[in-house]
Order: sequence, then C-alpha cells, then structure tokens
Amino acid sequence: MTEIRTPRLLLRRWHDDDLAPMADINADPRVMRWIDDGSVRDLDHTAEAIERWEEEWDEEGFGLFAVELLASGELAGFTGLSVPGFLPEVGPAVAISWRLGSPFWGQGYASEAAHATLEFALQDRIISISRVGDHASENIIRKLGMVPERETTHPQYAYPLQIHTIDLTEFQA
Repeated sequence: MTEIRTPRLLLRRWHDDDLAPMADINADPRVMRWIDDGSVRDLDHTAEAIERWEEEWDEEGFGLFAVELLASGELAGFTGLSVPGFLPEVGPAVAISWRLGSPFWGQGYASEAAHATLEFALQDRIISISRVGDHASENIIRKLGMVPERETTHPQYAYPLQIHTIDLTEFQA
C-alpha cells in the first residue's frame, strides 16, 4: 500500500470510512465553487469518484491520495496525480490536483500534501489545471514552483483554464 507521511499529514489510499467525510467536502458549495460547473456532489457521486480514483491507482500506478491529519485522524480531502482525460489537448500529461474541506483551508495542508506528491511523482513533467480566478489554487501552484504554460478553455463548461507546469528533474522540495 502506498503511503506518504509529512510532518502533519498521511497521504494514503482510500478506505471505506472515507466516503462520508469526502461526501461532506463535496457537498460544500465553497469547496466546489471552482470545480467543473460549481455544483455540489452527493454521496453516490462521491462513491463513484472514489471508485474511479482507486481504479486509476490500479491502472496507472498513481492516483489521488486521501489526505488524513496525523494529529486527529480526520480526512481533510485529497491530493494526488491523475491523467486529465477531460482535456486531451494537454496530453499526454499527468496533473497534480487537490481538494480540501473548508475547515482545513489556510493552514498550509494543501501545499504540504502537494509538495509530498511531487516528490512521489515518477514523471519528469507534471501539470496543474486551474480555473482562472481561483486565487487559492494559484497560490499553491506558485508555492510548488510551477510556471504558467498556457491558457485554454474547459471543453464542457467553456470557462478559462490556466495550465501550469513543472519539470521535476529540476524540482527542489
């Protein structure tokens, strides 16, 4: 089983008891504001998503980690690597992404987890796809040392996206 420990976090594969807390995160409009069309997700959608994330682990050898706080055992959300199939123009590529519940914002958890994920990555190049105007994600992207590569438009929702990249052969954690 793949696990990464940071000073405050455990990045790990998904457990059955992660479903309810992740569904709560996905049901928060503040969290989902910058995701797809901004709509919240229910328990069933979250269960399907976790199943897809686990399948990607099995198929690709990487995926989205559940992010657990070491101090409390709480599920804070996810971070990890995935193939951005919804945006074929950037392929072949591996993207880093994250989603944390709002109680965990502003404490450096997303940056800590994302740094650990980049250290884990086996690829030479990782991208990040963010919705233009999502300043919180842009701040994390800058902290990771990623640089803007180009802008594009979401193929389904037609809003502008910013593609950032990092060459991991030059990455300094």
